Amino acid sequence: MKIIVLTSSRADYGIYLPLLKKLKVDTFFNLKIVAFGTHLSKKFGNTIDQILKDGFEVAYKIETLLDGDSPETIAKSMAVTIDKFSSLWAKEKSNIDLILCVGDRYEMFAAVTASVPFIIPVAHLHGGETTLGAIDNVFRHSITSMSKLHFASTKNHADRVAQIIGSKNGVYNVGALSLDNLMDIKILSVQQFKEKFNIELNAPALVTFHPETIAFEKNDQYISELIAALDTLPKQIIITMPNADTMSNLIRNKLREFAKQKSNVISVESLGTEGYFSCLHHCSFVLGNSSSGIIEAASFGKYVLNLGNRQLGRDVGENVIQCEIKKNKILDAVKLIDTLPKLNTTNIYGDGHTADKIISTLKIAAK
Repeated sequence: MKIIVLTSSRADYGIYLPLLKKLKVDTFFNLKIVAFGTHLSKKFGNTIDQILKDGFEVAYKIETLLDGDSPETIAKSMAVTIDKFSSLWAKEKSNIDLILCVGDRYEMFAAVTASVPFIIPVAHLHGGETTLGAIDNVFRHSITSMSKLHFASTKNHADRVAQIIGSKNGVYNVGALSLDNLMDIKILSVQQFKEKFNIELNAPALVTFHPETIAFEKNDQYISELIAALDTLPKQIIITMPNADTMSNLIRNKLREFAKQKSNVISVESLGTEGYFSCLHHCSFVLGNSSSGIIEAASFGKYVLNLGNRQLGRDVGENVIQCEIKKNKILDAVKLIDTLPKLNTTNIYGDGHTADKIISTLKIAAK
């Protein structure tokens, strides 16, 4: 089976990784990777280097990201992506059995949209989820409508996919693929983390805050409230940078400037999969609005303060505490965590064997 995997960011590559490893060594599959979006951006860390470092070849590198984060720039980036991928699909149509894509990003939507006139089958990961505070909802559900196979992360999400497409055919509840990483990834010790990143972990708060792209005009207020709360926390804080979304530059710049002024605050563009999960393992709690707080944090027994509306609508475990993006509300929630019992590592998003389930389904579908 000839598969093209689309990856546009460090986040979706981290999700794919356990599946890519198995597709690469399974002779049933002929794997090609297409890297685009923020992977090729210096500002976002040139994360294509991590793909190559992990031993994968990149068949196509497609520049699609325009400089800027306004609604107009994002719309133009989508147009550029559709244009460039139309040429790729015209070239590769006869060499593809399946396009594999993940999630809800605007650039992923554009790449898949360009494939529709070529009638190339698409398999979609993480369909059926809802994120009320982001325009990603529109893109995710649209990709679902354009896809033939659907690998959902929970039963509720699988049921929603079936509602969207009007059928249960081709819909599979396989769990969250990113949890497979936890089965064999190396968790760095505090000393090893220091040697690799020059950061000495001291039970930090792990913070990732992305823009809310539905009410994007409020992001200036939101980031000010978050920084005001972080400014009073008497503990180590590690901040990873946001996705390329509307007003992400504003958030990125304010967080970096804040970190420069505080000796207990460290900002990093990306820790990579190994570094991020190691930091998650050693942190005291997670704060922000990243999907990693919803999906992976439970497997580490970590409480998550989920801020605002960006992730509202996704299934969440008992470790997730919903919180308004207001300084006092955030600080009250941090105090609450100190009073809560220790968590186990039960995770509603699966058992870490999602890649095997996907591969088994793909082989059956190919017959």
